[in-house]
Amino acid sequence: MELSRVEIRQGVWLTHLREDKFKTACFSVNLLSQLSRETASMNALIPFVLRRGTTGYPDMEALNARFEELYGTVIEPAVRRIGEVQCCGFYASFPEDDFLPSGESVLGDALGLTLEMLLSPRTRGGLFLPAYVDSERENLLDLIASRVNNKRAYAVTRCLEEMCCFEDFAVSRYGDEESCRSINYKKLSRHYKTLLQEAPIELFYCGRAPLSRVRQMLNALLATLPRGEINTDIGTDIRMNALEEQPRYTEEEMDVAQANLVIGWRLGECMEDPDFPALYVFNEMYGGSTSSRLFLNVREKLSLCYYASSILDVRKGLLLVSSGIQEKNYDTAKDEIFAQLEALRQGEITEEDLETAKASVISDLHSVPDTQGALESFFLAQAVTGADYGPRELAELVSEVTADRVRAIARSVECDQIYLLKALPPSEEGAEAAEPEEAVPEEGDKA
Repeated sequence: MELSRVEIRQGVWLTHLREDKFKTACFSVNLLSQLSRETASMNALIPFVLRRGTTGYPDMEALNARFEELYGTVIEPAVRRIGEVQCCGFYASFPEDDFLPSGESVLGDALGLTLEMLLSPRTRGGLFLPAYVDSERENLLDLIASRVNNKRAYAVTRCLEEMCCFEDFAVSRYGDEESCRSINYKKLSRHYKTLLQEAPIELFYCGRAPLSRVRQMLNALLATLPRGEINTDIGTDIRMNALEEQPRYTEEEMDVAQANLVIGWRLGECMEDPDFPALYVFNEMYGGSTSSRLFLNVREKLSLCYYASSILDVRKGLLLVSSGIQEKNYDTAKDEIFAQLEALRQGEITEEDLETAKASVISDLHSVPDTQGALESFFLAQAVTGADYGPRELAELVSEVTADRVRAIARSVECDQIYLLKALPPSEEGAEAAEPEEAVPEEGDKA
């Protein structure tokens, strides 16, 4: 695996990963912008509108036919949030030339079609087609509204919104319903043109083609990209301390069979000079796997919850614990979640616990190169945050983590928010009985 990173045009960076073990290649293009309530829904909507048709392939039927001509090439919209940076664009997957009939190649056509979708949309009078915008806006509204369907994920989202209520991080990668409803084709067209001119652009390629060949193709394909003054003032504001001296508390009622308790911490002063390997090991030991303290003690030994797991966001400096409980166990479960953190603070870490956690994190990092999608996600996050190591280098650093470094992380975190999603009172009409969620812990964010 050979990794290269070059700037091929003003504010356009290519991360090139030479890898021969896959039968397909992948390519992604991402426009980066500061996450904000005013623009999040527009940014998220743009790739879905662009996917509807181009100047050469005016509708989805024509595009899909072209995908088939390119031996099943797939190009899909991609909308992501990395810290407080929103990334919107396309992810493409297409067959390697070595596995096509002799003399045929789809590399240039696949790259060309992806960038045609980005740069040459079907328009009328220089504006997006109203029908395309209206249709995709309704789809995005449905997507935003559907978040309530998964109560576990909804509770995590609501905790983050309350915890980061004065920060960009409270904004969803898809924006909100109010902002989305205000979008029309003229407004979106203007924003799209501004984004092309000002947004930093991250390109990623993973496959067998050498850097020189991919770079030459992309330089030609991006010749029509309009560029102005690039907005480099984007990034993530890491708040190290809790907003108030005591954790804030928020509760909501909904038709649920079990309460969902989410507790949020700031990672604290350790984020001044983040020890990423130790952070991942700490999370693994606390609640990131089935060998963690939360799983073994709070769920298995004490049976205080249906699930309990920790989620780490090193890019924003946050730690969350998500758990499903019986409401009557709220105080006991909450106290025990804090008690397991306190045990790590006091250094209750055996050599076996440490080695088990490190082995799990290393295993996950070693699995990243197994799929191109995981590689693309990993290196996009690295590019956005300015990190310069790969998954295997990070795994080597994890192997050197000590118990003292884990304890330092535990002592640094500060609780900021407690959120409880509980059942409606029995007297409420319309309350429905539902099956408790499966008692399987959610894996923490380890990479």
